[in-house]
Amino acid sequence: MADEQFTDSGFWNKIKLFSRQAGREVIERALWLYYASQQPNTPKWAKSVIFGALAYFISPLDAIPDLTPLVGFTDDLGALAAALTMVSLYIDDEVKSRAADKLALWFGDKPNEPKV
Repeated sequence: MADEQFTDSGFWNKIKLFSRQAGREVIERALWLYYASQQPNTPKWAKSVIFGALAYFISPLDAIPDLTPLVGFTDDLGALAAALTMVSLYIDDEVKSRAADKLALWFGDKPNEPKV
């Protein structure tokens, strides 16, 4: 089952190792899903969808190897986007805010935030 293949430590290790290579867009979507899965109002079916997509994201075996230049994370982004479409009701402002805060730590300023 997908939630048995997904682990918090596997997720954070993948993010730590590949965040710059994967890029802000992929990492943002992964964080949206991760934080939505932590919300108490997210139903079990939605968490299963989320954990399936995140398990694919952290898996070392996927359709396009992550180390492939330029296209290595396109399949991951596709899996994350499909999951987001299914669980979009649970990606609320709190989830997006938590993800934006984490992205700011890793990538610098928040998107749409004026640079001073």
